[in-house]
Amino acid sequence: MTDHRRRPRRRGQGELEVQVLSALREAEGPATAGWVQDRLGGDLAYTTVITILTRLLAKGAVTRERAGRSFAWTPASDEAGLAARKMRKVLDGEVDREAVLASFVTALSPDDERLLRELLGQPETERED
Repeated sequence: MTDHRRRPRRRGQGELEVQVLSALREAEGPATAGWVQDRLGGDLAYTTVITILTRLLAKGAVTRERAGRSFAWTPASDEAGLAARKMRKVLDGEVDREAVLASFVTALSPDDERLLRELLGQPETERED
């Protein structure tokens, strides 16, 4: 006999990270894991939220500070910054950086290539690292 009750859709790790970061960005300051859990609807176990926050901390995407017996968490960057960090990590793992960058640039759409050229044309003091 088959159980026809539907299980909630399982979210991927990357999807959870995005949701946790989005919740932290909506906070008016540093937020606890419990606050994040409540903000995401409470269907995640507290330990899952802690695991995601700890992974984000290891990636440099969040910071934490002591708040009593637990921690309060703050996003270290926005979604664009997190994506840029991921791209740099991939690039840093490659032996031939020049080939990887050349391949990346040649695969860009004309609009993205134009934007990249504009960004590279800015004086270094205007660019964010």
